[in-house]
Amino acid sequence: MEIQTVDTPASQGNADELSTYTAPERATPYDVTDDVFGIKTLFVNVFFVGKPGIGNAWTLIDAGFFGYADAIRTRAEQLYGPTNPPQAIVLTHGHADHVGTLHKLLKQWGNVPVYAHPLERPYLTAVSSYPPPDPAIGGGGMSLMSWVFPIGPDDFSEVLTAIPASGRIPELPEWRVIHTPGHAPGHISLFRDKDRTLIAGDAFVTTNQNSISAGINQTEEVHGPPAYFTCDWTAAEESVRKLALLNPLKVGTGHGVSMRGLDLQLELGRLVSEFRERSIPSEGRYVKEAAKTDENGIISMPEPTSFTIARAIGIGLAVGLVWGMVRSVR
Repeated sequence: MEIQTVDTPASQGNADELSTYTAPERATPYDVTDDVFGIKTLFVNVFFVGKPGIGNAWTLIDAGFFGYADAIRTRAEQLYGPTNPPQAIVLTHGHADHVGTLHKLLKQWGNVPVYAHPLERPYLTAVSSYPPPDPAIGGGGMSLMSWVFPIGPDDFSEVLTAIPASGRIPELPEWRVIHTPGHAPGHISLFRDKDRTLIAGDAFVTTNQNSISAGINQTEEVHGPPAYFTCDWTAAEESVRKLALLNPLKVGTGHGVSMRGLDLQLELGRLVSEFRERSIPSEGRYVKEAAKTDENGIISMPEPTSFTIARAIGIGLAVGLVWGMVRSVR
């Protein structure tokens, strides 16, 4: 996929911007179509929706991991030119790895409207923390380390905008919002009917995000949502089924590379038929009983399972990763 610079009336009047704009020459593994582009921020993806070209309108989907604001802004400037903030930011959900750069980006871009489902609002307006992660589910190093992940609440009250009941966001008129709860109470996915393009968030992913090695290597596998933060497995299974019925031809997910065509359809169908065996842990806090939430946040949660051993292993893994990063920059 080669991205061509497209001059617009807005761009033709600003020679300085034209002189500093460099269009990207090749696709990344996270790009989905010729107007849906992605980058990986540590281990989570963000997407840029809009035809490339200086001054063209665009929308950001999710805000990625802490410390990646400059990378997100640089990619946006490559695609749409400098001094051209998004028309809107849409959050598939508000977990920390999906909103990590949001405060910094808003400082740089101004009060861009941030859309989220009403059931995500309490976690994005400092009303409630998320149900805590469950490191006792097993399945890999990411799960074991999940107890260190922040659960909020964050406060984006000044810019937070409810997704209309129609499921149509004004800045994304061709896309419809689909409520896909389970991984988070107000989790959403986005679907464009004309070319059956799906942005799935974490409703399902294309790598086993529970595993550190799979996340690092981006091993391709259509997989259920990251298990350590999924607080309602019945809803998560139904959400995957709902998305599979759309028969998507192209998908970008919150974790893993983009997929398309027959491979996607076969693997997604397989995930639906084998969801319980492949994605739901054999044990864990939310496996037998879901967290109960509403528009005000947490109502009740099941008792935690013991994760003393998981926590000890997670500490060791975290220390090892930090040590490895320190050695790599020496």
